[in-house]
Amino acid sequence: MTKRHTLTFTAGPEHIDVLGHVNNAVWVQWMEAIAVSHWEAVASAAQQAAYIWVVTRHEIDYRGNIALGECARGETFVPDPPRGVRFDRRVDFRNGAGKVIVSARTQWVLIDRASARIHRVPAEMAALFVEAG
Repeated sequence: MTKRHTLTFTAGPEHIDVLGHVNNAVWVQWMEAIAVSHWEAVASAAQQAAYIWVVTRHEIDYRGNIALGECARGETFVPDPPRGVRFDRRVDFRNGAGKVIVSARTQWVLIDRASARIHRVPAEMAALFVEAG
């Protein structure tokens, strides 16, 4: 069973910049949207009520783009176990031809909602995401 999560995004007029393609800031919004969707798909209601994820870093490679009306298929996964409180996530967006056009490594921390403090990722929660053995 794969621990990867996918969503398809369609470029609307609100996503297009003066160059006629999806603005870089929109790609970042889509990275957050797919990460949140992944969390909501695998975490229990209790986990979602107790914790929230906050991004601390984005490292993005832009290799292409899409224009108005075109779609990008986003895929996200967690390649490695957490390191301390940090949890890295990969996100790749592919165009209609299947070519990776935007690729990112994003770094997240888990926040305990009750205390509003950073919390180490519990092993059982990491197991929901981590692909590595």
